[in-house]
Amino acid sequence: MNTPLLKCNALLSLSPACWIALAAGMLLSCQENAVKPSESDVSQAMENGYLAHEGYTRSLKFTRDWLEYADPETGLIPRNLNESKDIWNAKDAAADNYPFMVLTASLLDSDLYEGKLASILETEQKLTNRIDRLPDTYSFSKAGFEKEVPDKEEIIFGASEYIKDGLLPLTEYIGQTPWSDRMTALIDDIWKNAANDTPYGVLPSLNVEVNGELLQALSRVYWMTGDEKYLDWAIRLGDYYLLGDHHPTDDFELLRLRDHGCEIVSGLCELYVATAFARTEKKEAYQPAIYRMMDRILEVGTNEHGLFYNQINPQNGEILDEGIADTWGYTYNAYYSLFLLDGHEPYQQAVLKALENLNHYEYYDWERGSSDGYADAIESALNLYNREPLPETEDWIDSQIQHMWSLQDSAHRSGTEAYRGNGIIEGWHGDGNFARTTLMYCLWKAQGVTAYPWNENLYLGAVPDENGILVSLLSEEPWKGTIKFDRVRHQHIFNLPLDYPRINQFPEWFVVSPEKKYRLSFPSGDASGNYRGEELIAGIEIDLEKDQQIEILIQPIEE
Repeated sequence: MNTPLLKCNALLSLSPACWIALAAGMLLSCQENAVKPSESDVSQAMENGYLAHEGYTRSLKFTRDWLEYADPETGLIPRNLNESKDIWNAKDAAADNYPFMVLTASLLDSDLYEGKLASILETEQKLTNRIDRLPDTYSFSKAGFEKEVPDKEEIIFGASEYIKDGLLPLTEYIGQTPWSDRMTALIDDIWKNAANDTPYGVLPSLNVEVNGELLQALSRVYWMTGDEKYLDWAIRLGDYYLLGDHHPTDDFELLRLRDHGCEIVSGLCELYVATAFARTEKKEAYQPAIYRMMDRILEVGTNEHGLFYNQINPQNGEILDEGIADTWGYTYNAYYSLFLLDGHEPYQQAVLKALENLNHYEYYDWERGSSDGYADAIESALNLYNREPLPETEDWIDSQIQHMWSLQDSAHRSGTEAYRGNGIIEGWHGDGNFARTTLMYCLWKAQGVTAYPWNENLYLGAVPDENGILVSLLSEEPWKGTIKFDRVRHQHIFNLPLDYPRINQFPEWFVVSPEKKYRLSFPSGDASGNYRGEELIAGIEIDLEKDQQIEILIQPIEE
């Protein structure tokens, strides 16, 4: 497909200077009464462009500076820059840090994405696969595995972390790639090595975190591949927890409602959603146990503002850890999913209560000052704001992202070493979550519109405008490139029957349908043109002069 080209050489009159490539079959029309967005919308779109630019710049700086610490022999990144500089491992380096370097580069630096970061994936499979394709911790100084004898349980845990925290969110955004192939290979070999006999079948682990992670991955990969074995495996886990004597609130004396425990709640709910569309008899069998679990957690696991405590005893209602979970939204994703599926309004109201009370948690010390706590809390809010766009939630997200970003600038460092470059946040694997949430924020501020090639002189922001969006572009230097519009990724990539909120999802903001038509208007130049959605997804080429700013109004055409 040829890419339409918009060449814009003047701010005040785009009509004589803007044209759309005839090869693309497009028609440029000049209108005397072009749609004029409000000055406030134009100003907000430009402000969003500055915010997205700052976030992108910070994420790319993080990626490039962290790669300066890659092992010179293998190219693998270390677990941490302080006490664990000699090892690469699956559960931390691969799961939490590396994937968001990949995602950053996929948006901002194609050479880095296709080069060094792709090479890391190839290398870690060559050097670290130990049990079939399951990786083990690798020592740079030994040029081999850290432990002489493999620990299968630990290896399965590391692989499940790599899948859920890293490869799954990568696939959510960039789709079918070698990283998604790595994900399905790990799932297959985790189950190949399952050895825990239960009345419901053999399970790969009895660890509640591992099984929660596998439930999340299996529920999505089933739809992505159409392979029934993934749903069968997920149902084996669902039966174990919901139909047996391992129910999270009926039978557990300790239930974590933060990460490293809360995965089982959202995992079981993801399976419940899947069975509603694929195995309705299982949905009916699971429903009483699911609602019993969710009701009990709300009853004894939330504070006066509707946020979750870190740990509870669901049997007697005792609060075992009064700290507030920074991952509160991961669990509320599950509640909102049930609301979307079953229309159970009390669960929607529980989510709204939490969102309406976030003002009590401005600059809250989620994780002893670590940026990781802010990253998880902000992600929690962003994913739910996408479904329930409350103005107060927007204000909270904007203020808290500024605080998280300031931690990258702080002179404080967790160790004594002076890090090379100022992109390092705290020097541990949790730095990747800084980039993850920042990218989510930037894509929100651009309404999912991206620019290629991105550079530090380009500012792209957007705001919703009636049933479309207003995009603002500014370049401080001459720029010629492509802007691409987002598509319905939950269908295009995962074939999901319902866009339910899920951990590490990159929410969809303004999406275009390939078969629909859209009008692009250039208010400052009274120019407009019609495009098919597939053309907007493939990208529209734009040529900007130095210090040129343009606005583009995109609206679907009703047929």
